[in-house]
Amino acid sequence: MPSLYDFATWGPLLRILRADNAERLAVPGGEVSGLIGRGGWSLPTRPRAPRPGQALLISDMPEFDAADLVVDALTASGTDHLAFTAAISPDGAAVLHLLGPSPAVQPALSGPHPGAMILVEGAAPAPWHRLPAPVPGAAPAASADPVLLERTLRERLPGAVGATDAEIAAAQARLGVPFPEELAALYRVTRGRAEDWPEYAAAGRAADAVGCEVLPLDELHVADAASRPFRWESAATAALTQAPGAAVQALVGSPGWIAFADNGAGDRLAVDLTPGPGGHLGQIVVIPHQQDTGACLLADSLTDLVVKARTDEYEPYESPAGQAPAVAEVRTRGLPDVEAAAHPDLEVLRIGARNGPPLSLAPVTALPRLRTLAAHPGALADPLEIARLTGLEYLEIAPEDWRALLDANAVPRTLAAASVHIHGARQVLPVVDLVNEILALWHRPPIPRTTVTGHLGAAPPAGSGGRRARTR
Repeated sequence: MPSLYDFATWGPLLRILRADNAERLAVPGGEVSGLIGRGGWSLPTRPRAPRPGQALLISDMPEFDAADLVVDALTASGTDHLAFTAAISPDGAAVLHLLGPSPAVQPALSGPHPGAMILVEGAAPAPWHRLPAPVPGAAPAASADPVLLERTLRERLPGAVGATDAEIAAAQARLGVPFPEELAALYRVTRGRAEDWPEYAAAGRAADAVGCEVLPLDELHVADAASRPFRWESAATAALTQAPGAAVQALVGSPGWIAFADNGAGDRLAVDLTPGPGGHLGQIVVIPHQQDTGACLLADSLTDLVVKARTDEYEPYESPAGQAPAVAEVRTRGLPDVEAAAHPDLEVLRIGARNGPPLSLAPVTALPRLRTLAAHPGALADPLEIARLTGLEYLEIAPEDWRALLDANAVPRTLAAASVHIHGARQVLPVVDLVNEILALWHRPPIPRTTVTGHLGAAPPAGSGGRRARTR
């Protein structure tokens, strides 16, 4: 099999992209760019039409076979993803630039441009460092009844295989957290192993009896902040705000959240040993898998969850992003200017597309908690004012604004991560060069570039392409 850096690996894909982007490539400096990873790809292909009277099939999309050649080469080389850009001349001569990956740059969600730069290895946004506040006097809810819970489960699950006291003790020792009596009662009845319910219907009845899919003891884990993955672009714009008397503390994760079950939709259920001022010790919370932060109350106790079958009676957690005054958005349908966003509690400032002249950052330069700035291209009157924001940990601005900071040696050295804001069509290589220049300030690994050349042959006449069957 050709290697990842052989032109033969990329030739079939480049031929398809040439056919789909003829006008773009005909312009001086025209290029085709994309991103391919083992889990998917982002390619500039034209929409495909299905055969008359049929749904669109993979066999109608020849890029699948072509991209699979590259994915196979990625897998063989142990590479997770690769961006690329190619210039193709009318006679078929191609210059292909393969970009990355770098351990200091997160891959983009789509498209070939680099994602967030991790300037400080292992850094995480401020919300990930927040620990639960102590709540003196927190106690279990009146509904918590380990004896009733165990009796109810044994009635609903006759013949269930429970964990031994030694197995429960070992799980507690592994986690370093003592189990509440209710959680121990649950595992004395069922240990949560799939082999204990060999029939699918029986496994479903077991989940219905508890109100969730119980994890095996060896899969129990502490759902702390480190267990919750993030992308800097979104996580840096989140803020944790908590209403007075909240039942659940506003956190990314907690050393007191013991994840013990799944709701069948990918969300984890956890016993909460660090409740908010309005909550109860041992309450059950849901940790949404599609959100970066927060958890929501499901039941006052594990007994309440099981006995009253509270499986869907919770309000989905709403991300605090966008909640004033910690997060402010200046844009056409948001706040009118930076002065309106200025507040001592401001943590995140986003300046989007808007009508009117560029804005000054002067109203926020002295704010003590401002840690994130994201600005649309052309939004800033003077990018050098960014240097006066002395607490920034994340910065996302346009290439021209980065250029101004670099030329003035004014890039804030407090940054832990940063991004280049791409709006509209941008050539990839100048952006990669800019990113590498920023990474060099922190002595971080650059995005590697490998150039491969080859010849695709003459392009077939327009409209002569046929359908190809998918071979894999």
